[in-house]
Amino acid sequence: MKPGRLVVVAADSEAKLERLNIRVSEHEKQLISQAALSVNLSVSHFVLKHAIDRAEAVLSEQSRFGLSRDKWDEFCRALDRSPRDSASLRDLLTRPGVFDG
Repeated sequence: MKPGRLVVVAADSEAKLERLNIRVSEHEKQLISQAALSVNLSVSHFVLKHAIDRAEAVLSEQSRFGLSRDKWDEFCRALDRSPRDSASLRDLLTRPGVFDG
């Protein structure tokens, strides 16, 4: 393998057919290698584990939100309330759309 190149391959029971290649500086490779060694993981497993953890967190932040009990109750009450009458909204929803011909 070329110096400064880190190849990441998963190491668990699921069949891994894809490869992920990333270029890193010598310092970055040493840092990652040292961290992986300190938790008794291969570099590949260390990088993959932390990349997946971060990817899941990023996607979760975009699709989930947390509320305190009081805010959750307030949110549920708002969802349960009847909608306000809005003439402009009614007009918008009954007007033919761009793709309606």
